Amino acid sequence: MEIQAAQDFQALSIARLIMLAMNYDCCRYFAGPDHTLDDFERVMTSLVLSKDSQYSYLNTTVAIDDDGKLCGICVSYDGARLHELRKAFVDAAKSNFGMDFGNMDDETGPGELYIDSIAVPEDCRGRGIATLLLKAAIDKARRMGLPAVGLLVDKGNPKAEKLYTRVGFKYVGDNTWGGHQMKHLQYSL
Repeated sequence: MEIQAAQDFQALSIARLIMLAMNYDCCRYFAGPDHTLDDFERVMTSLVLSKDSQYSYLNTTVAIDDDGKLCGICVSYDGARLHELRKAFVDAAKSNFGMDFGNMDDETGPGELYIDSIAVPEDCRGRGIATLLLKAAIDKARRMGLPAVGLLVDKGNPKAEKLYTRVGFKYVGDNTWGGHQMKHLQYSL
């Protein structure tokens, strides 16, 4: 398994895995009642291709297996840049779905590398890929001189929370994102 920087030609695969990480209920929430998951996928793909989006391929690390298959993604960025990077999503939601998420609660802030999305497709699970991606994010935070790595985990996803705590993430508070109750976990460097 090779962990490497994402490339723009992987945008559709990255967008699909971001949607998997968000969970499809959150995707429907953001797309609104008049739009489909396909509509949301098109918007997410354009955001992955954008250089100034939180979901940009430039913020994404991928896991590639020996056959060249994309087996996981981790989207992360400096939490201090959240508002600057979120603007592309807010603008896209307004123009494509008529939804205004400009007043969404902050899921991160200065002082942490924020793992926005991490996902491994079902057929690649059980091989330690998520752990490799989490460790790559921790290394990225060290290189950036950030004191912590943070993420949100859905309170209804104890399996993911167990993985994060096994790697060393600790509970630091509650949050709401995409209409779901979440826990904010951090790994201190």
